[in-house]
Amino acid sequence: MADFPTLDPLDRRLNIFSPNIAELSLRGKVEASQFLEGQPAQVSVSFTDLRANPDRSTGIDTQLLFGETVRVYDEQNGWLWVKNDHDSYVGWTEKEVINETIHPTTHVVCAPRTYFYPEPNLKAPHKGIRSIGSLLQIVGEDENKGTKYSILSTGEAIVTKHIRPKGKYTADYVSVAESLLGAPYLWAGATAFGLDCSGLVQLSFRMAGVDVLRDSDMQAATIGIPLKIGENYNKLQRGDLVFWRGHVGICQGDGMMIHANAHTMNVASEPLVAAIERIAYLYEKPIGFRRIDCSRI
Repeated sequence: MADFPTLDPLDRRLNIFSPNIAELSLRGKVEASQFLEGQPAQVSVSFTDLRANPDRSTGIDTQLLFGETVRVYDEQNGWLWVKNDHDSYVGWTEKEVINETIHPTTHVVCAPRTYFYPEPNLKAPHKGIRSIGSLLQIVGEDENKGTKYSILSTGEAIVTKHIRPKGKYTADYVSVAESLLGAPYLWAGATAFGLDCSGLVQLSFRMAGVDVLRDSDMQAATIGIPLKIGENYNKLQRGDLVFWRGHVGICQGDGMMIHANAHTMNVASEPLVAAIERIAYLYEKPIGFRRIDCSRI
């Protein structure tokens, strides 16, 4: 019998509320001195950390990618209390990485990692990096010695085959996860430069056009439908999710699973049964399995 968690409708990770401030949608549900809509803003760096408290000594809860938009509800000592528009995740991030001006985005990075340049020239000193899932505004095209470039609204150039138009998705979300094999494990990481287990799931689904919540307990409570799986796990299909308390893996088919994990400290593929046995020895067996219908993608 699966033992999936339930989602608290007032989970602090998904709701802005304190004795002083709460988001407008919580009026009548919580007590606060004022209820706010929040001010729109946008991430202006490659990625930024979100923390439960406005303090660098606090561990990170998740990360936001370049171009993502948020709502800002409070400011304290150079930190902003924000709610991510994409997955409703709440946290504090440093003010300097957030831009109050919203730049419309047209494309998304689809390569695991890429650089951008001051001109359409791959030999030019790069100007920065972007992770898969980053959102960009493209205003033009160019070509240099057979390599096609897209021109950013800021004037820099990025290799065209590393991006794609927003609204165009990968048919198989597992293939996105597989493209990230070897990426470092990072607790609460959500980019190709470092991922945790649920960050890998969320980012992979996102590139396939499916929005899921951020953390593994949220995913276990909400993604798809529960499965009844026998002891030999032979009913599992490619794309099914395996949940433990605090961990999630993605079935690849043929008895293999891919997951970001602290055992190998990276995104790794390993036999599912061997992983279940190893994790059971240290912790416990899976609490359940879930399947999502991606046929509409």
